[in-house]
Amino acid sequence: MAQITIEVPDDLSTQLMQLGDQLPELLRQCLVQPPLPAQVYRYILNFLSSQPTPTQVAEFRPTPEMQSRLLTLLSRRQGGDLTPAEQQELDEYERIEHLMILLKAGNLPFLTGQSHP
Repeated sequence: MAQITIEVPDDLSTQLMQLGDQLPELLRQCLVQPPLPAQVYRYILNFLSSQPTPTQVAEFRPTPEMQSRLLTLLSRRQGGDLTPAEQQELDEYERIEHLMILLKAGNLPFLTGQSHP
């Protein structure tokens, strides 16, 4: 394992020392970039936090920009030109799609007038 020496203000030094062995993992998490731009997560979180009706959940769709990016990624994958970062991005879009399918499936009883299990 490499050792790195940096200068930090005294108050920050005190806080870092309290982290002890957790500091390497904290640094790792700070350096990892999310697979999707923040506005994608913000769009979804804003929708979910708006307390959508079952109909609104059923009608939820990605933005035109998200749809365009997905088509680009899928096309690049078909052509075998997908980079590892793009594959991570596509995987994240697929995880989000799976979550939305589960939410929509959970709303089905409300949309069909059946009692919820």
